[in-house]
Amino acid sequence: MKQIQILGTGCAKCKTLAENARKAIEEAGVEAEIEKVEDIKEIMKFNVLMTPGLVIDGEVKAAGRVLSPEDIKKLLVS
Repeated sequence: MKQIQILGTGCAKCKTLAENARKAIEEAGVEAEIEKVEDIKEIMKFNVLMTPGLVIDGEVKAAGRVLSPEDIKKLLVS
């Protein structure tokens, strides 16, 4: 099972990234769990300076931009 974390304080872009991640999981048929990380101290542990951030299995895959469901699917299956 993949562990996906959405890093952000709850802004619109963070919510869009979370929704895109849900769509990507559903479309890819991958088993995954999404966790929203909103605590700034926890976000800083990932060395992410701009949100939203996307972390898959502990590795930062994107920061400061909203990935499309297609982009996230590529990251999930690689």
